[in-house]
This record gives sequence, C-alpha cells and structure tokens, in this order.
Amino acid sequence: METKTFKVPAISCQHCVHTIKMEVSDVPGVESVSADKDTQMVTVQWHEPATWDKIRQTLAEINYPPEGLISLS
Repeated sequence: METKTFKVPAISCQHCVHTIKMEVSDVPGVESVSADKDTQMVTVQWHEPATWDKIRQTLAEINYPPEGLISLS
C-alpha cells in the first residue's frame, strides 16, 4: 500500500472535496481518499493497479492538479 499527501490549491469548497473524493476513488486500486478544504491537503492510499501517475493524471483531468508532494510512504 502506498500513501501520498499533497496540496491541491484549487480546493475552495466542500464540492471540490466531494469531487476529488469521488473521482480519485474511481481509480482501480485506490483504497481511500481524504481531502480538507481549509488546508487544501489531500491524502490518497492505493495499491496496484493504481499508480501515482494515474492518480495525478485523474486530478489534472478534473482541474484539481496537485501542487507539490508533501509526504510519501
């Protein structure tokens, strides 16, 4: 299982949080997605077949690209 926490500056409301959770959760292999509108931080946990590139691509496609990688494990 891999985990990444990163900032998404485009988050401005609960609708943004909901959209990110729904869209990223649809990526096969994603186990959990949490997002916070106040800090604009998102944490994603996944395993294969999901990859960071696929998650990042999904976020970019829905206009919520990650700003920078904060942590990984």
